[in-house]
Amino acid sequence: MRYASITDRLADLGSGKWSLHIRARQLKAGGADIIELTIGEPDVPPDRALIDECQRAMNAGRYRYSNGRGEHAVVAALVEKYRRRRDDVTTENVLCFPGTQTALFSVMLGLVEAGDAVLVGDPLYATYEGVIQSTGAHQVLVPLKPEFGFHMQAADIEKAITPACRVLLLNTPHNPTGAVLTASEIAEIGEVARRHDLWIVCDEVYEELVFDAVFASPFDNPDLAERTIVVSSISKSHAAPGFRSGWAIGPAEFTSRLLPVSETMLFGVQPFIADMTAYALTHDIDTARRMRESYKSRSRRVVDGLASAPGIMVLPPEAGMFTLIDVSATGMSGEAFAWALLEEEGVAVMPGSSFGDEAQNFLRMSLTVPDKDIDEACRRITALAERATLRKERRA
Repeated sequence: MRYASITDRLADLGSGKWSLHIRARQLKAGGADIIELTIGEPDVPPDRALIDECQRAMNAGRYRYSNGRGEHAVVAALVEKYRRRRDDVTTENVLCFPGTQTALFSVMLGLVEAGDAVLVGDPLYATYEGVIQSTGAHQVLVPLKPEFGFHMQAADIEKAITPACRVLLLNTPHNPTGAVLTASEIAEIGEVARRHDLWIVCDEVYEELVFDAVFASPFDNPDLAERTIVVSSISKSHAAPGFRSGWAIGPAEFTSRLLPVSETMLFGVQPFIADMTAYALTHDIDTARRMRESYKSRSRRVVDGLASAPGIMVLPPEAGMFTLIDVSATGMSGEAFAWALLEEEGVAVMPGSSFGDEAQNFLRMSLTVPDKDIDEACRRITALAERATLRKERRA
């Protein structure tokens, strides 16, 4: 039987990147003592008021067909949110989707196709390659270098650009590195985008989980308004990943042209979830603040916990719920170390190779577990690092 070419383009870009996480879940289900530090699932529940609002909306009959652009209340709430950042935002700039992933998929589908290219930083979030390749376009990687704190550099974008490039996909705050671009860096990046007539698609799902840095966005620069599209959701900010409630904010002409694409796939999101999202965006809920403080504290805990681990270097994040760990000095790749850590020590982390070539020497460690588990994980990582460096020394 014949299949569409998209099935070949995405054949190794789905759950395959999460094979270690899947194996860890299998071991855990079988009774193994596994500390799971793989995925970015908040360890606090959504605020009870959000659950109550969702239930209220369902009981009020808010389960019928939705508006393709988005329910009135949530669109109005998004206009209010983004108008605080740029005063020309209206309902014509908003499209609602079930989560950031769907928003990003739809946005890319509306911007590029076969023969086009998308610039994206490396390391990159694990689904970006699939999102890009699903359109028929291909990715052009821009190295994010540790010596710059994994901040994308305008000069590196300039070097990477090809005639096929149509879009620059930014992610700030960044997953997996936790880097937060500064306003000056964004201005320089924006100038490159203007000079080469590139769209800027900015994934800002970790916007409210910035520690001490100052969040900045190309969306906030009026000179970049005609070319910038933001995608985000309440998944991280309100600890509600399973509700699948996200959005895209962009130029009115763009949203108008993308609306039929969105309606063909989805025709709106669930009204009762839209009501909950509107409530989340218009009320003072401290979930993000509590997560921000917790993840910042735990990132420092990892630094302290691995301070004596030979061959290990922790790169503390500026935001988000992960930290990167460089294991190259142990003599093992990130992939080999991650699998050995699972099999020998019962700690599941993501190998950096799941996030691109520039992360081959790293592990991505989630900070979404209690402090005692962070401490125990660090003890087990240290034990493996000691054995690995001893083997390396014997080989030398």
